[in-house]
Amino acid sequence: MKLAFKIALRFLASNKGQTILIALGIAIGISVQIFIGSLIEGLQISLIDATIGKSSHITLQHQEKNQALSDYKFYDQALGKYDSITASSPTLSQGGFLNIGENFDQILFRGFPLERANEIYKFDEALTEGSRLPSDNEILMGYILAENNNVAIGDLVNVVPAEGNPYEVKVSGFVDLKVNSLNESWIIGSLELGQDIYNYDSNMATSIELQIEAPFEADLLSQEMIEEFDDENLEITNWKASNEQLLSGLTGQSTSSLMIQVFVVISVVLGIASVLAITVLQKSKQIGILKAMGINDRTSSYIFLSQGFILGVLGGILGIIFGIGLLFIFSNFALNPDGTPVVPIFINPMFIGLSGLIAILASTGASIIPALKSKKLSPIEVIRNG
Repeated sequence: MKLAFKIALRFLASNKGQTILIALGIAIGISVQIFIGSLIEGLQISLIDATIGKSSHITLQHQEKNQALSDYKFYDQALGKYDSITASSPTLSQGGFLNIGENFDQILFRGFPLERANEIYKFDEALTEGSRLPSDNEILMGYILAENNNVAIGDLVNVVPAEGNPYEVKVSGFVDLKVNSLNESWIIGSLELGQDIYNYDSNMATSIELQIEAPFEADLLSQEMIEEFDDENLEITNWKASNEQLLSGLTGQSTSSLMIQVFVVISVVLGIASVLAITVLQKSKQIGILKAMGINDRTSSYIFLSQGFILGVLGGILGIIFGIGLLFIFSNFALNPDGTPVVPIFINPMFIGLSGLIAILASTGASIIPALKSKKLSPIEVIRNG
């Protein structure tokens, strides 16, 4: 095996131009695979983050619309056993009106334990004015709602429930939630404030919102929770059920990316196999002489397997360098007007390492046919025919 490896190195070194071209061919194929795979993965992560990055993955609520959970603390405590839950927050969501003078504007009041909800909604990052989360009788307001009503930080406004008395609160900040409908209607406060405004008991909330470690497993986990709680009054929904078009698009992207990568690898394999097959003919005289000198058929086949392995290692290393270079160029030149990349690039070391391994396996696999061809060469016929 060691001898075969040394001979393979000599064969490759004797025709440097051909060796470089083969290595570059492998490298280009692998770099395309890395670029396309990373680009699609970055796009998918970006779409998922934009869709559900700052929203609930799984929601527990009453079966009847607008009906509150009578004891949310029971469910909240029971959810503690699920290690895959990364953030959870009981929520009070109720409609109402914002009253300033004689003006009434329709709103959606959202009450949370704000520190917990901030792990889901990132209110502190969404602040456009104000520097902290609200406390006591303070609220955050969507910035468009504030602009439409000429509200300033520190103003006192009335939140009016559909049934009940106006409740005066202080505006402590404005948020941009990146969705106009939310910026036009959301008022955010503490869960206790919502319970006071809407006359709820301290153990009541309209839902519990969860984020989990693996969002694509939300349907499986929600089904597990349904079986666990076995409560006909409890409805458990997940983001996948309401985003079927997005999931279909992501599946299509993944399939197309995989197909491209497969055909790239096939083209690399065919190219290497054909070149090494020609090399067998080119080196047939040397192989015949080596066999006549005592090298057995197995060793002669190992020569070409070693060549394939060496070419795979060279091509894989170059392909990784080229692929990362392409990603760097794309992320620095394909930019939005605000200077951010058109598609955020996601570097997955495992995927890049796998691509390098594929280069080695594909190149080594491609050398099997020429290796078998070399094994069948008869030294007497080769030497006789020149």
